[in-house]
Amino acid sequence: MRFRIVYDKPGRLRLRAGAYAFDREYEARVHKACVGVPCVKSAVVHSANGGLLLEYEPQNGDYGASRSQILEFAKSLNPKSLPECDGETEYQLQSLDDGFKASLMGMIARRYLLRWFVPFPIRTAITVVRGLRYVARGVSTLMSGKLTVDVLDGAAIGASLLQRNYESAGTVMFLLGVSGLLEDYTKARTRTALTGSLAVKVDKVWVVKDGVDVLIELKDVQVGDLVRVRSGSMIPVDGRVMEGEALVNESTMTGESKAVMKTRGKTVFAGTVLEEGAIVVKVRAVNGNTKIQKIIELIDHSEDLKASVQSRAEHLADSIVPFSFLGFGLTLLFTQNISRAVSILMVDYSCAIKLSTPISVISALREAADMDMTVKGGKYLEEFALADTIVFDKTGTLTKAEPRLEKIIPFGGRSEDEILKIAACIEEHFPHSMARAIVKAALERGIAHEEEHADVKYIVAHGIATALDEKRAVIGSKHFVIEDEKVIVSEEDQRIIDKEAGAASVIYLGIGGELAGALCISDPPREEAAAAIRRLRESGIKNVVMITGDSKNAAQRVAELLGIDTFFAQVLPEDKHHYVEQMKAEGKRVIMVGDGINDAPALAAANVSVAMSDASDIARETADVTLRRENLEDLVELRLLSQKLMERIMMNYRFIVAFNTSLLLGGFFGMLSPTTSAFLHNVSTMGICAKSMTKLKVE
Repeated sequence: MRFRIVYDKPGRLRLRAGAYAFDREYEARVHKACVGVPCVKSAVVHSANGGLLLEYEPQNGDYGASRSQILEFAKSLNPKSLPECDGETEYQLQSLDDGFKASLMGMIARRYLLRWFVPFPIRTAITVVRGLRYVARGVSTLMSGKLTVDVLDGAAIGASLLQRNYESAGTVMFLLGVSGLLEDYTKARTRTALTGSLAVKVDKVWVVKDGVDVLIELKDVQVGDLVRVRSGSMIPVDGRVMEGEALVNESTMTGESKAVMKTRGKTVFAGTVLEEGAIVVKVRAVNGNTKIQKIIELIDHSEDLKASVQSRAEHLADSIVPFSFLGFGLTLLFTQNISRAVSILMVDYSCAIKLSTPISVISALREAADMDMTVKGGKYLEEFALADTIVFDKTGTLTKAEPRLEKIIPFGGRSEDEILKIAACIEEHFPHSMARAIVKAALERGIAHEEEHADVKYIVAHGIATALDEKRAVIGSKHFVIEDEKVIVSEEDQRIIDKEAGAASVIYLGIGGELAGALCISDPPREEAAAAIRRLRESGIKNVVMITGDSKNAAQRVAELLGIDTFFAQVLPEDKHHYVEQMKAEGKRVIMVGDGINDAPALAAANVSVAMSDASDIARETADVTLRRENLEDLVELRLLSQKLMERIMMNYRFIVAFNTSLLLGGFFGMLSPTTSAFLHNVSTMGICAKSMTKLKVE
């Protein structure tokens, strides 16, 4: 592609190829190709002038190398040879912005062109026809037994037409059109941002070929392929179970939180989560967007996911409408002046309340998405703002996502390497930070751990069990291995473990009902954890609680380091759930933060739940909020964002009441004409909606 450089500064490069370089239909393809260049952070593409605006990062501190790479890419770029695509989220947002600007400019241009160049009689006829549509909509709403803002708008426009005040009617309709365009644009932009942020990025899957599991890219999976899915993983395709059985959480599809048993012949869907078991699925459709579309649909339509303040605003808006008509009647009665009475109709509290509140909530959801936090609905922002208690899981949440294996304590005559080999072989199948520490330690020691066991299974989310040399092998917490599985541990063995482990977390390995070894894992707190907890307290969180299945020593050490006043150690998953329910019963509003499969029950029980960036699929599925960065400070940012959202909504209420009351008084006393009242009312509504779209967080 031939182009010229029109702007060139380190980190930012603007190229222009001319109006005929590529058509609009190729914009998405070009954008995807641009952001595919390793050093490019973002791109803006315009077909109108063949423009590319690229922001880029230096390579090893050298902007020149990145610039040269981009220029070589641009020279070789052939838009027509690029594959078709829907466009990245960034491009879709850019298209929405461009579309909104074009629509707004078009509305303004049509209004003034009509005023300047169209004769008065024709303008009047157009105004009457448009106005009658509003009147008809209001009558239809009234006939259906509802007295809403549509009735008020129809009455105000109808009264202006009857008075032959066509300019006033035209102004009202224009401002209503702009308000509607603004609301539609905000919702569409937020929906697009959420679509990108909620995407489940499954890159590779295990496909069974000739009896052997082969890891391939998801995009290469074909209809008819056999895909193996194990415990704790998300099902990446639509299909039919051909082998095995499993409990599958289908809440994204059905809304039912209880897992469903799937056996041979049953259908499974992309985006659902396999809680226990393992299955082989024959692919019927590769449908990675199932989860996204379901959540977006819920955010758009479900009353359950609306913030209660939003629902209250919508109901309040409609309930105020009758009082506007009452004001119209009383003004007409006392003043005998139809113009003053119509001025009352031109002003209502409900329009601004009904528009500004959902726009504020949607804008906050969008802002959270921009901050790499996925929030599944407005109600969870409200709960986050009102919460007074936060409950943390320890491992992988308060502590680093990559704990290290510090010590192996073998028993029964086994060696350390033998214990590590067995443990790594079992743990490698499951996405948890402790499991990764064990597998990584085996890799660092050069210990090969080929599978010599039967299929592995989670046992009621407490630990892992399998069969090794025809003996039952279990690995997990002390509760699971000793109390649930009845593995024999003598008092002397326990004293050795307690002495050697110190404050480290201990994973027990039992084989054939006897203790085979203990793995001591150091799990230091995240660097930002203490500061995040301190800032959460400053934001109004009164109770900080840690719940963990680890030993009391390990839990106490972390609590002391982070300034946590309440902790519960050696807790089973169902007990985590119990503690959360107990706090709620005491009147506390609880935020639960976790990352593991065993945190899912507690996450589901909390008022609002948060999953960490590297959480298991089940934890992300259960949680109301997902952090996409490994930083606990994001919890503070979300808390401040949600609090500022509530403050904005309350400020909007106060402004709407004060300003519109002054307009009503001005109309009643004849100080404002109907046209002026309509203009000021609608401009204030548009202004408060525009203000509600701005960012809440001060950078």
